[in-house]
Amino acid sequence: MIIVAVCDDDTKIGAELERALIGIFGNMQVEHDIDVFFTGEELCRRMEAGAHYDLIFLDIEFAKNEINGVEVGRLIREAQQNNIVSIVYISREKDYAFQLFEIRPLNFLIKPLEHSAIEKTVKTYFKIAGLWSGEFSYTVGRDTFKVKTKDILYIESRNKKLILYFADGKTVEFYGSLKEIYHDQLKKYDFLFIHASYVVNFDYVSAIRYSQLSISDSATPLPISQGRRNEIREKYLEIMKRRRV
Repeated sequence: MIIVAVCDDDTKIGAELERALIGIFGNMQVEHDIDVFFTGEELCRRMEAGAHYDLIFLDIEFAKNEINGVEVGRLIREAQQNNIVSIVYISREKDYAFQLFEIRPLNFLIKPLEHSAIEKTVKTYFKIAGLWSGEFSYTVGRDTFKVKTKDILYIESRNKKLILYFADGKTVEFYGSLKEIYHDQLKKYDFLFIHASYVVNFDYVSAIRYSQLSISDSATPLPISQGRRNEIREKYLEIMKRRRV
């Protein structure tokens, strides 16, 4: 089941996009639920009330007295601390790349929308979502445990131990090599080796700066070592570009 929101103040475009998505999901034999909104405020209120969406198609230009799509995206990412939902922006203009950088959209579609572009975006979403089915294994004593990579915020190396931080606030300590688990298990799932002591899940990065990055739901930023700063920025941009293909 995939739950989708379409948000566009042009009722005709909203209806056309909904019909296109219904057809695409039908051909893919994917169960789906689609909500259509005509203002960004309405979408934000629904999400604040607890609505969950896997994928949002969000227009950028709304009426002058309404918040635009860029502001809606920032509210979702920052105020609501939702870094999981995939956002696809739609617009008649192309010059929004810089404004959208921190929102990390899945894609940017130009109106009039082409069915092939919508279908490609949906398939890209499913390809990326498939990364979240990965598992990470670790050993405590003689017992081996497996967890979903999507549930990991980051891993810290401290006092010869590794500390696994989960999205739900739980932590687990075990022995191991941070370098080895990154290369053997986590690199392929878009984790970032930002420091000798930290490996971070890209999907929970809320902001990246020159010498540090911020993690969702954490007030304390993590350091990016001096020797890795250029590499991490390039890797971050490469992941963003690949995920928007």
